[in-house]
Amino acid sequence: MKRITFLGLLLINISVFAQGKYLTKTGLLTFEASVPSFEEVAAKNKSVTAILNTENGDFAALALVKAFRFKNALMEEHFNENYAESDSYPKATFRGKLEDFSLKTITKIDKLFTIDGTLSFHGVTKKINTINLTINKVEDQIFISGNFKVLVSDFNIEIPKIVANKLSDEVSINFSFELVKK
Repeated sequence: MKRITFLGLLLINISVFAQGKYLTKTGLLTFEASVPSFEEVAAKNKSVTAILNTENGDFAALALVKAFRFKNALMEEHFNENYAESDSYPKATFRGKLEDFSLKTITKIDKLFTIDGTLSFHGVTKKINTINLTINKVEDQIFISGNFKVLVSDFNIEIPKIVANKLSDEVSINFSFELVKK
């Protein structure tokens, strides 16, 4: 009888703990570092993992760098070998906290939030302040989207002089996540 009671309490604790987590492994992350009059420098990653703790607003995302896809295979190869050095730095991560987040205020109507956090890429961790994002909830799914900009130079990425005029130092990053209850 004690064993059954213990097992029941354990299962209840696990389910209560998991109630505040929403997760995706198919988030979308795109970036663009194009310069007018030159070939587009943009990539998509459709397999970003993201998790939101709805009890405290903690948010984290992880992208495998080699999962970014470019229109041009040669550009993808150069990105992985020469710029991102993805064999040495295989992951990009973001960790932050949504300001004034409460799951009770999230409905089908988009609500604006801000998040501050840290972005780790290419062996460098940089504080990113005030990212604006939109959140809504439909049934058991939470939708998060937004964008921000970073500088290539902030992450110790050297752009060879021969292509420096074809790449912007400023990179626009867009994200979109459909999170489900864990």
